[in-house]
Amino acid sequence: MDSQRLTSLLESVARGILPVDQAAASIGSATADLGFARLDLHRQLRCGFPEAIFAAGKSVAECVAIARELVARNARLFMTRVTDEQAAALRAAVPDASWHERARVFCRDMLPTEPQGLVVVCAAGTSDLAVAEEAALTAEACGARVERRHDVGVAGLHRLEPVLPLLREASVVVAVAGMEGALPSVIAGLIDRPVIAVPTSIGYGTSFGGLAALLAMLNSCAAGVTVTNIDNGFGAGCAAARINHMLVRRGAHGN
Repeated sequence: MDSQRLTSLLESVARGILPVDQAAASIGSATADLGFARLDLHRQLRCGFPEAIFAAGKSVAECVAIARELVARNARLFMTRVTDEQAAALRAAVPDASWHERARVFCRDMLPTEPQGLVVVCAAGTSDLAVAEEAALTAEACGARVERRHDVGVAGLHRLEPVLPLLREASVVVAVAGMEGALPSVIAGLIDRPVIAVPTSIGYGTSFGGLAALLAMLNSCAAGVTVTNIDNGFGAGCAAARINHMLVRRGAHGN
């Protein structure tokens, strides 16, 4: 259930086309209790994007049961951190869904409307693409138009220059980087758009699994950079989509 669908139901009731009891049945329950999980079916209505299922730590059977329940309720399916084993079972259970192997995302029917606004996701290096693609797919699932620009890290600053006109058009920029995590600071020093920094666990020994990039981003000398947790492309995609949606709603950006 999303706001567009709810508005349509209420308008049908107001015009006398749809009985109240049928409209109530269409809205349905806010949750689905599977025993081991309680699915939030109205998160799209409240927050503007559906509940994402975190597959890590769940059994194959649990992932399949959740996916089948969401499909049966005609709800949107978006599952992150999916393993190859889980993906194989999910693809058999929901053959019309999409498996994005690099991002480890399994999703179905994620775009209720035409994509709006503009979120740009930049990856410093190709080693950061898994996290960057998770962010991009998440923002798309929330209804944002997304542009991807890869391998624009600070080791070759000349690669960033051709991307600047696009960054200056964006509602928000997601900058994904490992190693020393410098890309978000550079971008934020060149444009007037919100920058969401995502540190990745890519790097040599003293990167400490992304801690060096995280600390660098938290201590950025470029003002106003917002930082997510290490490898949290999903969180960055959600935050970017919220900012994008707010600007679209206020008319700051067109489709």
